[in-house]
Amino acid sequence: MPVASQKRQSAKREKFDQKLLTNWDKQFIWHPFTQMSDWEKEDILVIESGKGSYLKDVNGKRYLDGVSSLWCNVHGHRIKDLDQAVKSQLTRVAHSTFLGLSNVPAILLSKKLIEIMPEELTRVFYSDSGSEAVEISLKIAYQYWQHKGEKTRKKFLRLTNAYHGDTIGSVSVGGMDLFHEIYKPLLFDSVEVKAPYRYRDAFIGGEEEYTNDCIERLENVLNQHKNEICAFIMEPLVQGAAGMILQPPGYLAAVRQITKKYDILLILDEVATGFGRTGKMFACEHESVSPDIMCVAKGLTGGYLPLAATFATEEIYRAFLGKYEDAKTFFHGHTYTANPLACAVALANIEYFEKENVLQNLQPKIKILCEGLENFRELKHVGDIRQCGFMVGIELVKGKKDKTPYEMKEKIGIRVIQKARSLGVILRPLGNVIILMPPLGITVVELRKLLRVTYQSIRFVTEG
Repeated sequence: MPVASQKRQSAKREKFDQKLLTNWDKQFIWHPFTQMSDWEKEDILVIESGKGSYLKDVNGKRYLDGVSSLWCNVHGHRIKDLDQAVKSQLTRVAHSTFLGLSNVPAILLSKKLIEIMPEELTRVFYSDSGSEAVEISLKIAYQYWQHKGEKTRKKFLRLTNAYHGDTIGSVSVGGMDLFHEIYKPLLFDSVEVKAPYRYRDAFIGGEEEYTNDCIERLENVLNQHKNEICAFIMEPLVQGAAGMILQPPGYLAAVRQITKKYDILLILDEVATGFGRTGKMFACEHESVSPDIMCVAKGLTGGYLPLAATFATEEIYRAFLGKYEDAKTFFHGHTYTANPLACAVALANIEYFEKENVLQNLQPKIKILCEGLENFRELKHVGDIRQCGFMVGIELVKGKKDKTPYEMKEKIGIRVIQKARSLGVILRPLGNVIILMPPLGITVVELRKLLRVTYQSIRFVTEG
């Protein structure tokens, strides 16, 4: 076959039968966070390919990816540099174990990550997902105090409305009853402190007074439980899965000061907030905070492959060193830990940030997003708009004056995103909160389309 004919042949895409795929999906698959009785009755969207900020279904219709494929796609789909990193690594090795061996991409990535981390974090432990990264952080924090002889430090302090993943450990430090209530008999005990939620808090006063009030709540709890807490775990600046709930300015920095005062480890969950989502590489940079332990995932590989990491200080790392027979080893690991393909594309992702000046170029788009969201305040059923960089939550309410929420059975968020989908935009709600988290590489034209369609969809569904 002539070379030209071979190229044409390879360029041809396989044609997929929407109806057949839909039937197979409904017959064989159990989808996450999905009521399958509804799923089986509805038309479903089957994605076949992607390019830039768009996804394409099996029928060729394009959709703007308004939530970065669940907050993990960073620069867009099919980025040449990231594609090439995967292809290049495939010519070497796809996977080898990290237990008793190392690999080139993991070593190079580790060096690069430590260079961009908060300065006190010097060690990286790899895993496969955000939930695992958090699980690892909990085990490290607990075992650290055991090695230090602080045997009573066995509990974790967490915020209300917290979400840190879906494994038993990460759910134990979660605080969302909708997701976690049914699993309570399986969970270990944790200590709770009320999280900032200005829109729903009955607080009268200025921003600084509110920050002080939130910090006072925290210090009161620490005073009561200081001898039994090994670590405080929190999402910095934004509680993502809770509905993009923002912490007031200065809260994170104050938390760091107080945890040091009480000699409690601070674990920051930057799974959602990391890699540019808040306008800086990591959210903790906004208030110059360096935690004891930090978790990342989602955007680590630019949305290409599963990879997560848990970072620790040198002091924590050295508490695990000793003779083999001392059994101080951190006994944790998985088959695909530090997978070479994932590490290779993660390294390319970080290099792409630098090469393309991603964070600098993001700032004007953050401003456009902020200005565009102001128009939503005129909508009759938009109660609150929360934004931190490219993380946005638009809370819909039945009654604007009294902040009455929609009931679950009204499925208001789902109805809004279904309307948006009919207009060529993919969104995903968190209950009554419409989430916007586009790829950092979205163009200004695409960003304005995202705002326009979201506005139209909310108005259509809530105002009829």
